[in-house]
Amino acid sequence: MERRREAALTGGTAGRRLTSIDGGRGSEGPAGPAGEPPQGPGPARGVRPDQRGAGDPPAVPEQARLWHVVLSVSGQVTPLSELRAGLERLAHDHSFFLTARYAADHAEIRYWEQARDLHDAAAIALRLWGEHKATAKLPPWEIVGLEVVDRATYHKRVAEGFGDPPPQLGGVHPY
Repeated sequence: MERRREAALTGGTAGRRLTSIDGGRGSEGPAGPAGEPPQGPGPARGVRPDQRGAGDPPAVPEQARLWHVVLSVSGQVTPLSELRAGLERLAHDHSFFLTARYAADHAEIRYWEQARDLHDAAAIALRLWGEHKATAKLPPWEIVGLEVVDRATYHKRVAEGFGDPPPQLGGVHPY
């Protein structure tokens, strides 16, 4: 009886470990207005319970939110043509990719991430460079900065004239 009460209070997730099915990547189509991913009903972050008791109700995934991410990376000088090609491959591989700016020894990537909360969005962002390093042939740089803000904060900053997107919205561009 106590387990059923706990399940009702926590949406059926009490005592269960939650994992991401899709690593934070969706299969959504092209970006919406102002470089944002499409809105409306669609797959929420792929969260599922690993273990379920026989009498437990079906798990309901938490509602995913959009987070604006700015990831800064830096390292040894890399030929610009190789770096640009790697960033373009990353843009092709990663859903919600918005903009990348680069120089020979550093780069900044801006994109939208869909996640339950800030912790999940930050964790996914911190894995992005390392997980795509081999497939996109990115340089062995380290992450030197990370900013993650919710959609409302991003739009408030833009409306107030702060945090505007780069002049060239979308794509891969040199500084």
